[in-house]
Amino acid sequence: MSEKQHPLGSGFTAATTADEVLHGIDLSGTNVVVTGGHVGLGLETTRALSKAGASVTAGARNPDRAAPALAGIERVEIGQLDLLDPTSIDAFSTRYRETARPLHILINNAGIMGGELVRDARGYESQFATNHLGHFQLTLGLLPALRAAHGARVVNVSSGGHQLSDIRWDDPHFTTEYDGMLGYGQSKTANVLFAVELDRRWADEGIRGYALHPGIAFGTNLAPWITDDELRAMGVLDDSGRPIIDPDRELKTPQQAASTSVFAATSALLAEIGGVYLKDNDIAPLNDTSSTLSFGTEPITLPGVAPHAVNPESAQRLWVLSEQLIAA
Repeated sequence: MSEKQHPLGSGFTAATTADEVLHGIDLSGTNVVVTGGHVGLGLETTRALSKAGASVTAGARNPDRAAPALAGIERVEIGQLDLLDPTSIDAFSTRYRETARPLHILINNAGIMGGELVRDARGYESQFATNHLGHFQLTLGLLPALRAAHGARVVNVSSGGHQLSDIRWDDPHFTTEYDGMLGYGQSKTANVLFAVELDRRWADEGIRGYALHPGIAFGTNLAPWITDDELRAMGVLDDSGRPIIDPDRELKTPQQAASTSVFAATSALLAEIGGVYLKDNDIAPLNDTSSTLSFGTEPITLPGVAPHAVNPESAQRLWVLSEQLIAA
């Protein structure tokens, strides 16, 4: 799949907002599911798609808590969805299928990052279970609705953090030597590999897969354990505690950070291509294998996509592993 990783020249930039990507696009009659569609980038994604005419179902762990954030946004409903709970995932998928509505766009947006080791009821490491396996199970459960759309897109919100780790094939659940950021990196690599293999399997049915790096937007609640002092050291906050906005250095507003999600979901430029990793509203280039992720006191820089994340053999292997894990 690496041969696909060539920018298209979309005309958009790192500073482009979701509304600008959607300018002139009418999504009336389009049904969308956004996981975590009530907070952070998910909320901005929901708002922008609704403004363009789409009907959005926002998946939320606590619908009552999500409702105030979505109040006033047209054509939005909330569905209970806990990506760490297989029963909740199946219930969400069943409820959606029972509406008999086709699903044109699925945005697997929700995620967690880093922190202490947490395991789900199956013993699976929580970042891999939430960010990847939960979305994998959800997508399979919604497959009949995606097929019914006769042209659908599945968008996985990954991260430049995929640079941190390939899939830990011998120990994906960190039975030893847990590292929160390596766990995050593995889960974000899984998001990309899932899109690659989904596109290979389902493109002939009109279902295309995409993964993306949204950029870094303060206030998304992705990693509440990171302190303000650490964010200052990373160059995310200024000395007054205000977010630093510098899109060319990955630091974006929520409106800018949500733009690549809606680009993946709607752009006509992607009509004949899938299984790719996007960044800044375009296909990202393939990294040199020596590229690394800068994550410290220097300005944050995240290059294109690492070869390990678009390896087709790894993508097929992960799909089989994921099927086994959600069936256990």
